[in-house]
Amino acid sequence: MSAAKETDAVPVYLGLGSNIEPERNLPEALALLERHIPVADRSTVWETPPVGGTGPNFLNAVVLVYSTMLPDTLRDELLRPVEAALGRVRSADPNAPRTIDLDILIYDGQALEPEIWVQAYWSVPLAELVPDCVNPETSETVQQASRRLAQTIAIVPRRDVAL
Repeated sequence: MSAAKETDAVPVYLGLGSNIEPERNLPEALALLERHIPVADRSTVWETPPVGGTGPNFLNAVVLVYSTMLPDTLRDELLRPVEAALGRVRSADPNAPRTIDLDILIYDGQALEPEIWVQAYWSVPLAELVPDCVNPETSETVQQASRRLAQTIAIVPRRDVAL
């Protein structure tokens, strides 16, 4: 991780996901985020079946923000309160249905979420915004991972859901 200080704005790619009223909760989560931090770019919304559990399909998207907060601060002071405002309840089941899930995928060029390399629901929307991000362990880019992973799961763009 870089030596970013609380005063240095760095690029942060955030993943937004929902499978409980996602057509309402994704745009609402984005609106709540934008009250505190400008969104510089956003991906298409993508629909996938749930991974590792049951329930309705998920809608996922990725947004780019520039933040002066370190990852833990960003998560605790912005992302978790937005999740709580939208009724997110965390359970022992990490694959349980949810109103909203907000994750820091890439912070200041560093991939913080390992699932971007193994799950199409993050790699496909992320590849729209930062295709050349490289997995340091395999040298695979996000674009390459998204193409590989999109062949293994039903993933479709949901252009009817605007962010």
